[in-house]
Amino acid sequence: MKIKIAYYLSPLSLIILMGSCSPKFISTNYYYQNEKVLDSIEQSYKKLYQQKSFALGFTNKDFKMVSINIITDTLTYIYEFEVNEPRMTDTLVKYKMPAKGITDLVNSMQSIHCTWINNLDYYVDEEKKSVIFISIRPMGLQAPLSYKKYYILTYFAQKQYFDNEGRLLTNRKLRRLNKINGEVFKRINDRVCYTVSTTFR
Repeated sequence: MKIKIAYYLSPLSLIILMGSCSPKFISTNYYYQNEKVLDSIEQSYKKLYQQKSFALGFTNKDFKMVSINIITDTLTYIYEFEVNEPRMTDTLVKYKMPAKGITDLVNSMQSIHCTWINNLDYYVDEEKKSVIFISIRPMGLQAPLSYKKYYILTYFAQKQYFDNEGRLLTNRKLRRLNKINGEVFKRINDRVCYTVSTTFR
């Protein structure tokens, strides 16, 4: 005779489970677990981007194929390579890009499952600003609400301001939400925020 056993979650257990799957928990937990590598990726990308404008990201789930967008004044060239294949270095050299630095950046991103990095210009009251976007795929993430959602970390050049709910504001005086690409960002620390988006770049 088969015995059916029912499993029940207490309200407290359910709250804890839901909290551990929340965007805030996933994003902040991922950031602090990988803080040194992420900060190094941001700094490396910033220096490399100043030499030549580019964006890069991984195009498959096992992080073995990388796409590099080489941005010029007139066109954006998009190439796809296997990680560390010689053709990638040859192409970077052809465009006079810092091949060694970009290869190291790709390897660092691969090590902690960053899916995309890019520099984005935006405007606040007609003043141009920029932010570095890093899309992430936390390892082992199986959150029920994570399907087709992308976790985005943003690095700002300076300290930012937030409301009582931790939402990004335009500045200290204007208590207005600062939406970038239509998204509301929330605080991880004074310079790093997160959001969840349906697009990864």
